[in-house]
Amino acid sequence: MPGVSRASSEHRDGSGYRWRRLTVGSVFAAVALIAAGCSTTSTGQNPPPTVAGPGPAPQTGAPSTGGGLAGMGRPAPQTNCTARATDAASLEEALAGAAPGSLICVTGDMGATRLEIRNSGTPQAPIHILGDGRTTVHGITVTANDVIVEGVNAVNADAPGISLTGNDITVINDSSISPRGGDGDALRFWGNNIKILHNTMRDTRNLNGAHADCMQTFATDSEHVASQHVLIDNNRCEQIDNTCLIVEGPNSSAGDGSGVGETSDITFSNNYCDAHASEAVFMDDVQNVTLTGNDIVGRQSHAFAFQNQVVNAHVGNNTIGPDIRYEVGIDDSSMQGYQGPPPGGAP
Repeated sequence: MPGVSRASSEHRDGSGYRWRRLTVGSVFAAVALIAAGCSTTSTGQNPPPTVAGPGPAPQTGAPSTGGGLAGMGRPAPQTNCTARATDAASLEEALAGAAPGSLICVTGDMGATRLEIRNSGTPQAPIHILGDGRTTVHGITVTANDVIVEGVNAVNADAPGISLTGNDITVINDSSISPRGGDGDALRFWGNNIKILHNTMRDTRNLNGAHADCMQTFATDSEHVASQHVLIDNNRCEQIDNTCLIVEGPNSSAGDGSGVGETSDITFSNNYCDAHASEAVFMDDVQNVTLTGNDIVGRQSHAFAFQNQVVNAHVGNNTIGPDIRYEVGIDDSSMQGYQGPPPGGAP
């Protein structure tokens, strides 16, 4: 079982591994490879997004649908921008002035600058940060509502490489590469109606006690709230030292949950997962979970772990690598509403 960000609590996964929650505190060659797209053998239940290629451009302010394969796709064209940023100073100015409907086009290498979005859009007019697929920053942080971040690479960032807090946030066609420090995660999220689509996360490492995952959420206090209605689709997690996804609800077995709200409606579909923990996806105290069309590789005890009343879990059409012992590990409290292959053992 995986970890989050509390300095004092310590937990154990199904294989007996102990982990501790910690407080979070040449690039262009890699980015070019990511932007070129990656392949996957996943054959999901739902069709993948349409490839964004020649033809009508996406509507201004709307994100591209990404590439047809799991991983970072082609961002929308940078047209009708309300502001442009080509260096750290112009980026800071553009973000400070962002208002509902802003389309901020960002190009180039921002060096040690982290992309931080604090201004909110509206459901009808989100704030859209649009890179060109080679745009590079030292991490991405969203603490706002109604925001789209597209075509931006978070490289060598202070972990988590991408951090999302708010409602109606979309990250699409982005990457998080080699995050370091803290717990080493590539992406963390908290909120409602979050979409994580066609992103590439790579090279998370267990350095200095980190428990480095691809994606994670937990519900421990008012700043880290329970999440609902989350779609994680067509992403690529490569060279991940631990799990591809950890979701812990407010009453998780970790024992440090807030007890407030409910973590529910999490869909993990059509993703490529190269993880090296005892499981690829871990769920604890989560309701209404869907895991379909994923390609799980690596050497693990099992692909998916459900414990502590993960009710109404639906699992199907996943491709499971030959070195994974069984697809689903589940405890008795999570059998309610379960639909999927016969469980192979404990979570």
